[in-house]
Amino acid sequence: MTAPGRRSSTFSRLLRHGFTDASAAERLLDAPELAPVRNDPVLLEALGATADPDLALRGLVGLLEAQSAPAARRELLDTVIAAKPLRDRLLGVLGASAALADHLARHPQDWRALVMYEPQDLHPGVEEFERGLAEAGDPVALRVAYRRCLLSVAARDVCGTTDVAQTAAELADLATATLRAALALAKAAAPEDAALCRLAVIAMGKCGGHELNYVSDVDVIFVGEAVDGADEGKALRAATRLASHMMRICSETTVEGSIWPVDANLRPEGRNGPLVRTLSSHLAYYQRWAKTWEFQALLKARPVAGDLELGEEYVAAVEPLVWKAAERENFVADVQKMRRRVVENIPVAEVERELKLGPGGLRDVEFAVQLLQLVHGRADASLRSGKTLDALQALAAGGYVGRADATQLDEAYRFLRSMEHRIQLHRLRRTHLVPEDDADLRRIGRSLGLRTDPVTELTREWKRHTSGVRRLHEKLFYRPLLDAVAQLPSGEVRLSPEAARERLVALGYADPASALRHLEALASGVTRKAAIQRTLLPVLLGWFADSADPDAGLLNFRKVSDALGKTPWYLRLLRDEGAAAENLARVLSAGRLAPDLLMRAPEAVALLGDGDGGGLAPRSRAHLEQEILAAVRRADDAAQGVTAARGVRRRELFRTAAADIVGSYGTETQPAEADQGALVDRVGAAVSDLTAATLAGTLRAVVREGWGDTLPTRFAVIAMGRFGGHELGYGSDADVLFVHEPRDGVDEREAGQAANKVVAEMRRLLQIPSSDPPLLIDADLRPEGKSGPLVRTLKSYEAYYRRWSLTWESHALLRAEPVAGDEDLGRRFIELIDPLRYRRGGLGEEAVREIRRLKARMESERLPRGADPKLHTKLGPGGLSDVEWTVQLLQLRHAAEVPGLRTTRTREALAAAREAGLIGAEDAGILDEAWVLATRVRNAVMLVRGRAGDTFPTDGRELAAVGRYLGHGPGHVGDMLDAYRRTTRRARTVVEALFYGSGEQQRL
Repeated sequence: MTAPGRRSSTFSRLLRHGFTDASAAERLLDAPELAPVRNDPVLLEALGATADPDLALRGLVGLLEAQSAPAARRELLDTVIAAKPLRDRLLGVLGASAALADHLARHPQDWRALVMYEPQDLHPGVEEFERGLAEAGDPVALRVAYRRCLLSVAARDVCGTTDVAQTAAELADLATATLRAALALAKAAAPEDAALCRLAVIAMGKCGGHELNYVSDVDVIFVGEAVDGADEGKALRAATRLASHMMRICSETTVEGSIWPVDANLRPEGRNGPLVRTLSSHLAYYQRWAKTWEFQALLKARPVAGDLELGEEYVAAVEPLVWKAAERENFVADVQKMRRRVVENIPVAEVERELKLGPGGLRDVEFAVQLLQLVHGRADASLRSGKTLDALQALAAGGYVGRADATQLDEAYRFLRSMEHRIQLHRLRRTHLVPEDDADLRRIGRSLGLRTDPVTELTREWKRHTSGVRRLHEKLFYRPLLDAVAQLPSGEVRLSPEAARERLVALGYADPASALRHLEALASGVTRKAAIQRTLLPVLLGWFADSADPDAGLLNFRKVSDALGKTPWYLRLLRDEGAAAENLARVLSAGRLAPDLLMRAPEAVALLGDGDGGGLAPRSRAHLEQEILAAVRRADDAAQGVTAARGVRRRELFRTAAADIVGSYGTETQPAEADQGALVDRVGAAVSDLTAATLAGTLRAVVREGWGDTLPTRFAVIAMGRFGGHELGYGSDADVLFVHEPRDGVDEREAGQAANKVVAEMRRLLQIPSSDPPLLIDADLRPEGKSGPLVRTLKSYEAYYRRWSLTWESHALLRAEPVAGDEDLGRRFIELIDPLRYRRGGLGEEAVREIRRLKARMESERLPRGADPKLHTKLGPGGLSDVEWTVQLLQLRHAAEVPGLRTTRTREALAAAREAGLIGAEDAGILDEAWVLATRVRNAVMLVRGRAGDTFPTDGRELAAVGRYLGHGPGHVGDMLDAYRRTTRRARTVVEALFYGSGEQQRL
C-alpha cells in the first residue's frame, strides 16, 4: 500500500502532467504490471505528452495485461522505456484512440508493428501496405492486418511524423491495398468468375483524391469487360458477383469488426443502376443522361484495383467529359444549388457542430475548389488534380485565387481535417460532429498541440477557421465572374490570336487589329498579372460587346489597367469581389464621362467591388461635407482646399455615374432597375448633395484664408432652380443666391465688401481650368437679374421683394433652399420668401397670363436654331420645361392651402397635387413619365458625350449608346426616338389642358 506522503506527491505530479483523474492514475501506476517502471520519470513524462494521459495509461496497462507471459511483458516495458520512437508512437496512439488500444489488447503482439523506424517506414505507399496485408487469407485476418497497418498510420500521425495531407494519402493508399486484397480473396473464392471478365475498381471521393479519413465510406465505381471470346452478359454477371463479394469482405461485421463500407452509389443511375457496366455503357450514360454533380464527382476518379489498364482507359475516356461539364446550361447554378441543399438537410441541432457539411466546413472548401477547377480547368490542365490542396495551390499559382485567400483556405482545411481525424480516431467511428463533452474537446485540443487551455483554444481556432472558410466560400463559390466564364465555349476561355481575331469580329469590334494589340499588351507574359488578365479578358470582351462601343470599352480598360498596373488589389478586386468586373466593363463602355473621371482617379475602381452594391450607394450630404471640410482644414491655402474638394467631387461623381450606368444597363446578377424614376431621383439628389458639399467646402476655404475663423458678416448660399430641387444633372450649373447679414458692431459697408469678396473668390477658385467637369455658379436668378448686385443683405432682399418683386421671381423662389453657410441666416431667408412663393389667394389671371407669356418667350428665344423641337428635352413640347412650369403653376396657386405642395422637388409636388385632387392620376402619371424620361435623356447625353446637351446626339454610335442606357438594344434607335416622341406628345396634351387652358380650367 502506498504511503500517504508518497501518494500526495504522486497525485500532484500527475495533475501537473495533464491527468484529469489522478486517483485512478495512481491506482493504475500501482498495478503489478507497471512495478518495474513505477518510479521511472521517463514514463510519466511520456504519458503527460499524449493527448489524453489517463486514456494512454489505461491502454498501456491493458496491453501489458494482455501479454501472455511475464517475459513478454518485461520486453514490452523495456522497449518502451529504452526506445523513444516506440514510446512516442505507442503511447501517442494509446492516448488518442481507445479503439486501437482495444485492438492491441486483443492482439498483444501487434505493438511490434511500431518498432520499425526506418526511412521507408515514414511514408509507406500502396506496395508497403500490400505487403502488410499479404498474409491475410480470409476476411477476418484481413481486418486484423488492416488494423495493424492503421496502427502504424495513426502512430505517424499523432507523433507529427506525417502532416494531415500525408496521413490522408496514407489512408487512401491503405484503402487501395485493402481493396486489392479483398478483390484477390473474392477471385480466389470464385476463380471461374475471374476467368470470364476484366474488372476495374475506380476509387472516387476522398479515396480517389488521396485524402481519405480514418473512418469513411470508400466510394467506388466498377467497370467490367468480357475477356476475349467470353459472352458479355455472362462476363458482366461474373464481374458483378466479384464486385459484390469484394464489397462484402470490406463492409461486413465479423468478430474483428468491419473495415469500412464500400459505397458504389456514385455509379450511373446510383443504386438503381447495374453495379458493373462496360466502358461503352458508362460513356453512353455520361454523354446522354449524367447530371452536373456526376461530372463533379468524376474529378477524383482514380483506378485502384483489379484491371488497372481497363481503369486507365475509363479515366481517359471520361476525362474530356469532365472538362466540358462547365459548359452545360446552368452548370454553376446547379453546383451552387446542390451545396445549399446539402446544408439545408443538416439537422438544425447539428449544423453548428458539422465539421464536414456545415457552413464554413470542409465541404465548403472542396466545393469552391472543385467549381473553380471545373470552370477554369477546361483551358488550364495544371488545375486537373483530384487532391483538394494540390488543386488549391494550382489555382493560386495560376492567379484564379488570391494567394492570401488560398493560404487561409489551406490552413483552415488542414486544421478542420486534423480535427476530423482526431475525432474519428478515438473510437474509429464515422462522424463529423464536434463533440460537446469537455473531456473529448480537451483530448482533441491537446492532440493538436493546444496545451494551455485546450478546450477554449480549440473552440476559438475552430470558429476562426470556420468563419474564414464561410467568408471565402461565399466570395469564391458565388462570384459572378465564375458563371460568366463557365458560359464561354471552351475554345474561348484562353484565346489564341487567330481565335481572338475571329471572336472580336463576331462580337462587333470595329477595329479588331487595335483590340488584339490591347489584348496582347494586357495578357502576354508569364507574370501573375498577365495570368489573371487572361482569365478576365474573354469574359470582359463579351461585356464590352454588349455596348454601343466595345472598342472604347477595351481601350479604356487597358488605360485603367496600365494606370493601376502596380496596384496589387486591382486585379484581385475584379477577379474576386462581387460584380466588380462586370460593373467596370459596363462603366468603361457606356460613354466618356465615367471613364474620364476614372482615368483621373483610377483608385475609384474600388467602389465597384462591393458585391451588394454598397460601394456605389450615394453618400449623404452630411458625410460629404464632413470629408470636404476636413480636407480644407488640412490644406495650406484656399486653392489647395478647393483642389481637395474637387478631388472628392470627382470621386463621388464617378460613384454616382457608375451606379447610374449599372442601374440602367443591369448586369448578369443585377437586372436593370425597374423604377426609372427612383434612378433619376437618386442621381439628382446625389449630384445636388455633392454640389452643396463642394460649395460649403469652397466657402470654408475662402473664409479661412481671408478672415480666419470668422467672417465679418453672416453668409449663406441659397440653391435655386434644379439645384434647389435636388434635380441636378451631371453637367448642370449651380443656380444660387447669396445673402449676408453684418455681425454686431460691423459696418455694413465692410460687411458688404467681405461678402462680395467671398463670392468673387468662390467663383474664381471654382472656375480655375481643370480636367474635371466644371462647376459653374450661376446667380442670374437674383433680384434684378444680371444687373443686380451678386450678394445682398437679408434686409435688402426683404425691401426688394416687398416693393419690386415680379411674378417670375416668386416663381423662381419655389425652388429656393439653403445649402451652405450660416444655417440660421438661411432659415430666416426661407421664412422671408415663403409668403411670396406660397402666397394666400394664389395668382390672379393677369399673373397667370404673365407666366404663360414668359414661358413662350423663353422657348422661342432659347431653342437652338435648327434643332428639332420635338426632341429637345428641356424646351421641346412635353419636355422638362412644360412639366415643371405646369407643376409650379399649381404650387403658386395652391401651396398656401395644400402643405404637400411646399416642396422644391418636381416629382414630390406633382404627387402632392395628385393626392389633393388638383390633377387626375392619369394626367399626373403622364407628366411624371415624361419628366423622368427627359431627365434620363439629358443624363445619358452627358454620360455618353462627356458634355451636357439637351438634344439627342447626331453621331450614330453616341445615339446607340444613349439608346442602350435607356434600355433599347442594338438596332432599336428608331424605337427609342419614337418612344420619346410618343411620351412627350402625351405630356404636351396634358400641359396644354392644364397650363395653357382657359377659364374652364378652374383648378389653375
